[in-house]
Amino acid sequence: MNQFLYILWLFPIMVLSQDKITGVVFEANDKNQEIALAGANVYWLNTEVGTVTDIDGKFNLTYKPEYKKLIISYVGFKTDTLTINGPKTIKHWLQSTDNLDTVTIKSRKQTTAKSFYKATNVINVSSDELLKAACCNLSESFETNPSIDVNFADAISGTRQIKMLGLTSPYILIATENIPSIRGASQAYGLSFIPGTWVESIQITKGAGSVVNGFESIAGQINTELVKPFTDDKLFVNLYGASSERLELNTHINTKVNDKWHTGLYIHGNTHNKEHDVNNDGFLDMPKFNQINLMNRWQYIDTEKGFVSFINLKFLNDEKQTGQLDFNPDTGKLTTNAWGSEIDTQRYEISTKFGYVNPEIPWQSLGVQTAFSSHKQDSYFGLNSYDITHNSLYANAIYNSIISDSRHKIKTGISYTYDHYDEQVNASDYERTENSVGAFFEYSFDNLELLNLTAGVRVDHHNLLGTFITPRVHARYSPWSKSAFRASFGRGKRSANIFTENQQLFSTSRQIQILDIGGTIYGLDPEIAWNYGFSYLQGFNLFGRKADITFDYYKTDFKNQVVVDWETPTEINFYNLNGKSFANSFQVELNYNAFEGFDLRTAYKFYDVKTDYNSGRLEKPLTPKHRIFANMGYETKQEVEESGHWKFDITYNWLSDQRYASTVSNPVEYQLPERTPTVATLNAQITKVFSPRFEVYLGGENITNVRQPNPILGADDPFGANFDSTFVYGPIFGSMYYAGLRYKLN
Repeated sequence: MNQFLYILWLFPIMVLSQDKITGVVFEANDKNQEIALAGANVYWLNTEVGTVTDIDGKFNLTYKPEYKKLIISYVGFKTDTLTINGPKTIKHWLQSTDNLDTVTIKSRKQTTAKSFYKATNVINVSSDELLKAACCNLSESFETNPSIDVNFADAISGTRQIKMLGLTSPYILIATENIPSIRGASQAYGLSFIPGTWVESIQITKGAGSVVNGFESIAGQINTELVKPFTDDKLFVNLYGASSERLELNTHINTKVNDKWHTGLYIHGNTHNKEHDVNNDGFLDMPKFNQINLMNRWQYIDTEKGFVSFINLKFLNDEKQTGQLDFNPDTGKLTTNAWGSEIDTQRYEISTKFGYVNPEIPWQSLGVQTAFSSHKQDSYFGLNSYDITHNSLYANAIYNSIISDSRHKIKTGISYTYDHYDEQVNASDYERTENSVGAFFEYSFDNLELLNLTAGVRVDHHNLLGTFITPRVHARYSPWSKSAFRASFGRGKRSANIFTENQQLFSTSRQIQILDIGGTIYGLDPEIAWNYGFSYLQGFNLFGRKADITFDYYKTDFKNQVVVDWETPTEINFYNLNGKSFANSFQVELNYNAFEGFDLRTAYKFYDVKTDYNSGRLEKPLTPKHRIFANMGYETKQEVEESGHWKFDITYNWLSDQRYASTVSNPVEYQLPERTPTVATLNAQITKVFSPRFEVYLGGENITNVRQPNPILGADDPFGANFDSTFVYGPIFGSMYYAGLRYKLN
């Protein structure tokens, strides 16, 4: 969802002028429960004046005396026509077309929802879904989502990386409030730099996504909406402690400055200084770390004139130490006394967003986004050193309007990016500057219940990638009730940041080889890929309860890729693709509300990810072909709104065997089998909600205590030629338990 439409929807019931009609649209049910319908179409009969309801079912619309008939429609519901005689506020309940002659089924809002009416394949993850796990940071926020895979990048840093459609996070555009944020120098650790309590919701888009947000996304887009000072609690405190002796504190303090300004101070701190070596290999199973993370948000709202703006200021200091148990950084840095590593990161960010909605013509809006970040990482891994400084500037201006009527919407604008990288890899210096300027146009057609189409194109000029066109198309067709057939295709292009995106290579004894020297990015060509997708979503009733099933198939076809070749044990080779590289992803997912308060989510996923290496076509290492996922959540009934209740959640993950990169040329004692064992993990959490203001939670991760026995190859000789910590396919630490509390003051 474009952030400036979100700005329009954020305050829809506030009157922008006297001649307005405001209201809320609900789903009709047997007890008149207020279940909001987001995305319902509301328009005046025989006019071009219309809108759609926001996530809370709310809308506002211009009124004139000649407007008499108001049409309200939604896919799978009966279209209603209301007679309106003057400006007022209304509440209206739409009847489901499946249940007009039967008892209406009672339902409740899902914590993870898929839209039946959007052209793009978007999964909306609410803050309630994030509470099903500890969610200490964004990298840990996807444990209960089958569309995102989470695994450890290596056995040293404790870094979690995510994958979507079989591809790692560099191929996913990860944004914060629609401003690209996890990119460049922050790719390796950036997901751990966004605390979970700061997250209001997450939107996961499969496929290439919108051209509005840039040209880099290939597998999909993940947008994180942060909590807003205007709507967040005046005071929020979250305390967390784990059996590993990890401690964490989150505090939000929000204040109303005046009628138009609100501000919030968000403080996050975490620490872990306990040494663990469960597998007795002499190395820490998880790093020791300290992090302080601060954010100050300012929000301006002038509903009378149609202005909304945000100013965000952030500061991060993150320090990690890992390696052998007897490593002392004061005496052992970059020596052979003991193998050790330190990763110190400082990051500054400032971003602004400005939105204007014309009070007289509410379908016209203008938005401007700007962001600057400075990221500095100083690190070493054994005898390898890696430092990077990345300064980045981003600007985007977007104009929204309609053509003819509200069925035809357009977005157009211009964008600019600037990135300067200064990297030191051991004794070698790598430096480059990238800048690009682009223009985009996106057209959306919505004929209400049958068809949605979004087609976009952008043209960019990049100093290293050249001038190029990025087309993207998404379509949704609903031939019958509660159905959505979707198809999409799109192109993505990006610079591969080979060192920062593959920092696990430094925790090995491999020699770095860049085999192509004719390209513009450290001798390599840019990556180019096409993504094609098809999806079918069907909602239905099973034993009188709501359910839906989704079938997804996506194919990513690389026209050029920077191949990261781990197949020679003593080397890591980077070179341009010579042949084919593709990622095929199939997923089937079932969601079922089995009985009141109980939700079941199950999924099966199949990956076929292969690349033509110099040694031949091979599966991508450490990528399971099959995954089975199940999540069960139960929430006891509240007798009254202020009463306490319980929440129970359990998540199961099973991964099939995975291919190891080749070790056949290693000495026998340092050789691995061709494939890993299968892995199954179980996570669970119990939450006691005493009131809307106070709750406590207790949980466990990997409670079946599954462990990879020897995750570090050559741990007995860390400075030898066969040392490698990247052969990680499963948990290292074993079971971990945690407890915490949340307190809110409204």
